[in-house]
Amino acid sequence: MHDTASGGLVDVTPADGVARLYVCGITPYDATHLGHAATYLSFDTLVRVWEDQGNEVQYVQNVTDIDDPLLERAARDGVRWEDVAERETDLFRSDMTALRVVPPTWYVGAVEAMAEIADLVVRLVELGAAYSVDGDVYFSVAAADRFGSVAGLSRDEMVRLSGERGGDPDRAGKKDPLDCLLWMQQRPGEPGWDSPLGLGRPGWHVECCAMALNRLGNHIDVQGGGADLAFPHHELSAAEAEVATGEQPFARAYVHAGMIGLDGEKMSKSLGNLVFVSKLVAGGTEPGALRLALLGRHYRSDTAWTPDLLAAAETRLAAWRDGAARGAGPSGEQLLSGVRAALSEDLDTPAALALVDSWAATDGTDQDAPDLVRDVVDALLGVRL
Repeated sequence: MHDTASGGLVDVTPADGVARLYVCGITPYDATHLGHAATYLSFDTLVRVWEDQGNEVQYVQNVTDIDDPLLERAARDGVRWEDVAERETDLFRSDMTALRVVPPTWYVGAVEAMAEIADLVVRLVELGAAYSVDGDVYFSVAAADRFGSVAGLSRDEMVRLSGERGGDPDRAGKKDPLDCLLWMQQRPGEPGWDSPLGLGRPGWHVECCAMALNRLGNHIDVQGGGADLAFPHHELSAAEAEVATGEQPFARAYVHAGMIGLDGEKMSKSLGNLVFVSKLVAGGTEPGALRLALLGRHYRSDTAWTPDLLAAAETRLAAWRDGAARGAGPSGEQLLSGVRAALSEDLDTPAALALVDSWAATDGTDQDAPDLVRDVVDALLGVRL
């Protein structure tokens, strides 16, 4: 897999037969869009490759079911924030089921993990890696000797992105603009949870850090998410984990998926340029075709979504089904070997899909091939023929 921290390929085959994966989940204040789907399909492919190799996969995915955007959406719509979180989380899981994404081993909401998150913050305070600003608790990046090693950005770039992606670099009283919130004291009209730190709620980065450490241990194989999470989210969650445990690195590889765009812009809630999985499926789009449309681009590539991508995927799926319906075909074992080789090189799904295209378009005499190819496409690519 391509590791953002080193800029090169890293072998993520687990030495002990247990693959440990943490992928950052959704903040459930709107429905699942194609950017979400592309990211989770990328890591679903990794899970399938690991399992095909005979590994046990321990996979944690969180849901940030309490956060400012969620509270703002609930206030806008005049509904309880808990109801928004539950509704959108259920829809997300339904979308993932439709796309045949293998469920994580643990799917954990921030609300249910409050106690363990608070315990981690207390640990960081005890280590001298945190301090108070007007009652709020901040992580000191000066305590992490490897801070900056994940995203590899300049300090000026980190400060800029911190302000754009949920940080507060200009807050008075902080020791460093890049120090991040660990625990926020309860604000008027907002929810709070009891903790040794007072009534409040956690910052974003420490949530994922606690959930990962408590389920996967001090070292994981892959921390993954969209490319926009490399900084500040993965940078800071890794720094917190390494300070809390005294062990490093937190992850063998930091793997980031490219963005899906629409009309020249990144697809995002803030821009309002979203294409929703649920609406496509409700409108008659077959989930298998949608899956192929997203797997047709390399996971690290930024891609502009167009209806032509979906139309091409529907044509591809029909051709594959026609090929698999024959009584015989080219060697199925050769196809299996080729698909495995493609996916083992940084999840090269375009190459894997091209191999199936060629198989489906070529005559052959292997009578066992159609059944084997159906299994290959099902198990490794997640598509039923």
